[in-house]
Amino acid sequence: MEFRGLIGVRRSIREFQDKDVALPLIHEIIADGCEAPNGGNRQPWAYIIITDKDVMKRCSDESKRNILLEIEKNPVTSLARYKTVLQNKDYNVFYNAPCLIYIAGLHNIHSTTVDCALAASYLMLSATDRGLGTCWINLGSAIKDKALLEEIGLSDEYVIVAPIILGYPAKIPNKPPRNKPKILKVIQ
Repeated sequence: MEFRGLIGVRRSIREFQDKDVALPLIHEIIADGCEAPNGGNRQPWAYIIITDKDVMKRCSDESKRNILLEIEKNPVTSLARYKTVLQNKDYNVFYNAPCLIYIAGLHNIHSTTVDCALAASYLMLSATDRGLGTCWINLGSAIKDKALLEEIGLSDEYVIVAPIILGYPAKIPNKPPRNKPKILKVIQ
């Protein structure tokens, strides 16, 4: 698919078919993500692939718990808008997707967040090109439990930057409206 067509059809997918994504395909999509530009070619990203529904649910529950604690401490946080849904014990922040990919970045690289965000963009476009759907689920990054972090393979040298769910779309939402570019100034 041509690039302009690809960016025109990419959507945030939150409803998936009950169909696994083959691990070799996940690896191909991740490899495409690694083609992203990054500061000093340091490539600070690392990936965690989770297809185990129980582990995803525990990551969801841990994130929900920590975000709710943050809301309790600071009721005016922008996260407060999610309070009601996060209190629902049955709500899974990962929408029961068949695959979760955590993109993690090295703590000691100043451009880690931007670099990993670029890798996430490339990964999501690669998935779309292959007929898969993705959604960046930032609510799924609030994992603090050391045992769970160890279980999913996240060492202290990394921080979760982009939790991306992946699967075959059951429903593709309509394109949401986009604002025109806000150009603050043109200097010629």
